[in-house]
Parts: sequence; structure tokens; C-alpha cells
Amino acid sequence: MYEKINVYEYLSGISYPGRGIICGMTEGTTHAVSAYFIMGRSANSRNRIFREEDGGTVTIYPFDPSKVEDPSLVIYSPVRQHGDSLIVTNGDQTDTVYDGLCRGKSFEDALLTRTYEPDAPNYTPRISSVCNVRVGSAEYKMSILKSLEAGGACLRATWHYEGVSGTGHLIHTYEGDGSPLPSFCGEPRTIQIPSDIDEFANGLWNALDDDNKISLYVRFTEWGSGKIETRLFNKYSD
Repeated sequence: MYEKINVYEYLSGISYPGRGIICGMTEGTTHAVSAYFIMGRSANSRNRIFREEDGGTVTIYPFDPSKVEDPSLVIYSPVRQHGDSLIVTNGDQTDTVYDGLCRGKSFEDALLTRTYEPDAPNYTPRISSVCNVRVGSAEYKMSILKSLEAGGACLRATWHYEGVSGTGHLIHTYEGDGSPLPSFCGEPRTIQIPSDIDEFANGLWNALDDDNKISLYVRFTEWGSGKIETRLFNKYSD
């Protein structure tokens, strides 16, 4: 059995985890939980905000459009809803998974068409999740696509979890700061998730490095009613 770690202590101990996805269940197994955060070191990466849109979508926009240098890897929709499935990723593969599900493909099959990001020398991993919530049950999958060696073959891993009370999993792009940035290693971290959305969202936001954190989105979905509650944080607000 995996020991659950305190996610706030874990994140506060890493100056630059990069982008991160959390999936899991609240204590009491009443809500499915999904969260996504982004961080940035360059001016281009820091010039971003989250906005909630119709249909369960969250899109990243430039805070100051006049300062956008390269939108290809920083402007995308990290969150999209497809039926009972909530898709969360760290790039435009959100649309790849969404389009694949629309065509009857699996989460894994859709991601077979993608690889890690072409941002040498970091070759940032693509991390993705899909959480399926139905009355009385929930399950989720998490994926990483990362370079086995600088710009070489792609390692593809997927984990499939059944919902467990008070338990979630965190995957993020980098093990910490560095040059080049070291990619995430091992399995998603097993974490504790409380029942209160504000406790969880505020705890995550406060744990992220003040200099590097940019935005955070947290969503709780009630099993029985499907009622959705969200929290959104932007370092810069428009």
C-alpha cells in the first residue's frame, strides 16, 4: 500500500515542479477532484492567466497580448469536458484526447499520436488525465509522455485508478529546477485530499513557489448530483 503524502509540504519543497495535474476523491468519497497548476520562469511563460468558459472548459490566455513571444506551447485549453469525462492536460493534447473520445477512441489510443514537447533542451513531458464521474462511482487515468534521452525515443506510461476516499494522485512535469530541467520520474505521487474545496485550493496555491506560480484551477464534482464547484487563482488578474 502506498503511503499518502501531504501535498502542501511536498509542493513547498520543490521550487519548480512546472505544470501539475491532480486527480482523486475527497474524504468520504463524495466528490471527484481534478486540479491543474502552471508555473513559469521566462517572461513568456509568466504572461498567462486562466479563464473559465462555457461547457466546462478552462483556457489559458496571455495576460498582456502585446508581450506574447511564442504562443505554441503556452496558450491552450488545459481543461475540457466530454460527457462524463473531464480531460486535463498540460498542452494542446487536451484537444487530441477530446477529439479521440468523440471518435470512440480510448484515452491511451488518442495519446499514441502525440509525444513530448519539442522545447529543447528540456523536452518537457506531456502529462494528461481523464476523470470519469458517474452516479456512485468514479475512476481516473493519468499519463506521461517523456523523452528517454535528449530528443530521443518517447516513453509512454498510463496509470488507471479507482476512486478511494481521501486519496489522490499528483503528476508534474519537472523534478525541480535545473538546466536542462529534469523530467518527472516514477509514478504519480499518492496524496491526501480533504473534503473542503477551499482548504484544498488555498493549500495548493500557498504551497507553490511565490516567484514561479502563475495559475491554479481546482474542481470538485459531486457524485450523486453532478454539481460542480470550482476555484481559480491567477497571479495576474485582468
